[in-house]
Amino acid sequence: MTLRLVSAGESHGPALVAIVTGLPAGLQLDRAAIDADLRRRQQGYGRSPRQQLETDSVEVLAGLRHGRTLGTPLALVVANRDHKNWTWGMSPWPPEGDPEGKGTKAVTLPRPGHADLAGVLKYDHDDVRNALERASARHTAVHVAAGAVAKALLGELGMGVAGRPVEIGGATGDKGMRDATDAARADRDTLGGIVEVVATGVPPGLGSYAEKADRLDARLAAALMGIQAVKGVEIGDGFSLAGLRGSQAHDEIDPELVRRTNRAGGIEAGVSNGEPIVVRAAMKPLPTLMRPLDSVDLATGDSAQALVERSDVQAVEALAVVAECAVAWELARAAREKFGGDAMADMAASHRAYLDRISGTWQR
Repeated sequence: MTLRLVSAGESHGPALVAIVTGLPAGLQLDRAAIDADLRRRQQGYGRSPRQQLETDSVEVLAGLRHGRTLGTPLALVVANRDHKNWTWGMSPWPPEGDPEGKGTKAVTLPRPGHADLAGVLKYDHDDVRNALERASARHTAVHVAAGAVAKALLGELGMGVAGRPVEIGGATGDKGMRDATDAARADRDTLGGIVEVVATGVPPGLGSYAEKADRLDARLAAALMGIQAVKGVEIGDGFSLAGLRGSQAHDEIDPELVRRTNRAGGIEAGVSNGEPIVVRAAMKPLPTLMRPLDSVDLATGDSAQALVERSDVQAVEALAVVAECAVAWELARAAREKFGGDAMADMAASHRAYLDRISGTWQR
């Protein structure tokens, strides 16, 4: 048994939708906790004015009764409040009446670094908006909602996940990151950065080395690489391990079967080893610039400057929340596969039995 997530929605469409399947019955969900994660995603220095237009909150259409999951598909909805300004331009059906509001003109100026050009070529669109709306990071909002559900499941098993920004535009520390953001804003430019996610309380044994698709490190890397603008992922000391000798790189084991160090980031051979899981993701600078880059007008074939829309200076702090939820989702999937159970009580009992079995060797 595993968890599955399918999402739908466009950046300026009516809403973002997610269907979660595989949840055990009886999991207690807290709407305020989910909404708090949605708010965290919208916060951060250097965000665009849209974050003041949207006040994200979750609605549940199915799979939940009185705050507890039913064991059936869970349907989550996050409304796009800005859609009221795009009603004609993003109407699901052919709109009636004269064009009004935003999105009424075809976009033909693809942005370097975005899905714009690749999207229109792949899907034979004549309007870049048909690609950019779904490729937008806006849809991560509903993935954060699903990740908050995953964190609730992990919490029942004694696991926690937390993400934070560690570098923005090459700068570290709160003041350095803020100063870098101010400088980029003054230059009408954008920044990327690095976030770190740490998961604690994860027992050894999640994931598998038997098949490459089951490797926990591979799954976490894929989950993070699936987030918009992420271009690199490392687990533990990652790339720096390549410059060390083996005697320096590996985590020695004490008689209690705990590691003296955690250079592996809590995963060995695709399996969690009981140490905190540590992953980092590198985010490129955002591709929508207030000082646009050179591009081409697809309607005429002439050189032109890329599309300019509302943009963040940097969204690294938001990425920390999205990455946190992506890691939580994959860990919840792995835990679901290992411990099973149709009801939360059954899953929790299986988890306790497993910890009892290994308690004579592994010391938490």
